[in-house]
Amino acid sequence: MKEEDAGPPKRELYAVLQVSPEATDEEIRKAYRHWAQVYHPDKYQDLHMKEIATQNFQRICEAYEVLSDENKRQIYDIYGMEGLTSGLELGPKLNKPEELKEELERLRRKKEQEKMAAHFRPSGTILANLSLPKFLDGDGIMRGMAMSSEVHSKLSKHNTIAIGGNLEVQESSGGAAASAVLRHQLSSVSSIEFIASAGLRALIGVQTTRRLSLHSTATITIAKSLRDGSINLSNSWTRQLSETANGNIQLFLGPESSLAVGWQKKDEKMSAAGELKIGTSSFGASAHYTRHFSSVSHGRIAGRFGSTALEIEVGGGRKVSNFSTVRMLYTIGIQGIFWKFELHRGGQKLIIPILLSKHLNLTFATGAFLIPTSLYFLLKKFVVKPYYLQREKRKALENKEKTSAQVQEARAAAEKAQQLLQNVANRKRNRQVETNGLIITKAVYGSEKALKKGEVLKEVNDELASEVIDVTVPLNFLVNDSGQLKLHEGVKKSGIMGFCDPCPGEPKQLYVEYTYGGQIFEVMVDDYAALSMPQESHSV
Repeated sequence: MKEEDAGPPKRELYAVLQVSPEATDEEIRKAYRHWAQVYHPDKYQDLHMKEIATQNFQRICEAYEVLSDENKRQIYDIYGMEGLTSGLELGPKLNKPEELKEELERLRRKKEQEKMAAHFRPSGTILANLSLPKFLDGDGIMRGMAMSSEVHSKLSKHNTIAIGGNLEVQESSGGAAASAVLRHQLSSVSSIEFIASAGLRALIGVQTTRRLSLHSTATITIAKSLRDGSINLSNSWTRQLSETANGNIQLFLGPESSLAVGWQKKDEKMSAAGELKIGTSSFGASAHYTRHFSSVSHGRIAGRFGSTALEIEVGGGRKVSNFSTVRMLYTIGIQGIFWKFELHRGGQKLIIPILLSKHLNLTFATGAFLIPTSLYFLLKKFVVKPYYLQREKRKALENKEKTSAQVQEARAAAEKAQQLLQNVANRKRNRQVETNGLIITKAVYGSEKALKKGEVLKEVNDELASEVIDVTVPLNFLVNDSGQLKLHEGVKKSGIMGFCDPCPGEPKQLYVEYTYGGQIFEVMVDDYAALSMPQESHSV
């Protein structure tokens, strides 16, 4: 995924004036006066320098013109420059804040309607059970098959409908069911759902969900079976235990009453879950742990035990595109030894469990695990990894060729901006040297990959030079008289005067080496992250 797709909204105008997106009018005026003194063309006699100053002074004035105007700033914060130059051009019809707010609200509603029209999400699962023993006995390889499909559609801002169905064939028997769920959002903290299904599990019911507090949610469901007339009641409570973990309790009352206690934890690198269920006819527990080794691959360990199941499952998966993931899992338990292949694409799943043996033979079980595992790692090392590396290099090369003219132009503009900052930056640096204050000794901004390689090499070589830009001068310029420097959170750093984007579409970072009080410090931060110097945590 490209960085621009995932990052915060672009805030180039705030970067130009070097102010926070929450800056007051007075802070914006002060920043404008400061930068105008540096870039005003009248300060320069040399024609070349005057031309450079004029170009940068225009950027300063354009940024100030938008951010100092309440209406224009409001449009820019929501829609960016596109909003100012196209659908929201200011004129006689939008010369009052009330009229502007009304127009913004109209555009928001239009956007919601467009999103609603596109909000038609299908999902489905195809499960094909295969059996190697049956195939070897000449009875065919299929054990059974099941298909389910569901479509979610937003009817209005507060109403959603989901219609689904499933079909299952097992040996010589089968069944089918259709269901519909209408969800109505009662308020920002509560909703109600009306449920109906026909076929294998014919029932009608109603479910209501309410957020009890910032960290707690409760759900109550009551349903009546149309086959035997039984009433089923379930209550569930979910509690957020931490930023990445939550727990839940579910009580089910009916012909087969049960009590279940569960726990889930998920962050960027791993996810884990566990559940203990006690019922009138059975009991059991399950747990799984998934570790993400990178953004494209993960490993998984799961276990289930109880009165009807005893098995352990290991395996892993890999993301093969932005929308597709493949998994291979190995399961051993009282029901036999299985391989399971899964393909997930968007909301669709294809799951193929293959029964290898019903008998728990140690030699066979070991071979069934080691053979595919070995094949996977061999394929990954000699086929998959080289292919993806080659593909990434090809995409990076194509992107570089496509944006080379744009990058060269941006670099030239940044170098010109740095020429005007050079004298003041040198004076500030000399002043900091005299007071043993904050001195930026090296600052490089650009490709995350290039900086990681450069950090190991301690120098950015010629091959990586095109993906980074030296920003030592503009950062020394930004050091204030108190010997401090602050870059604001949520502002893309390529917009700062003297910076540029050397690798459009790639994740970027800023690497800084500096001295303060005779000590050496270094820090690396992401493109949109805040940075304050000096900090004791940056010490080498």
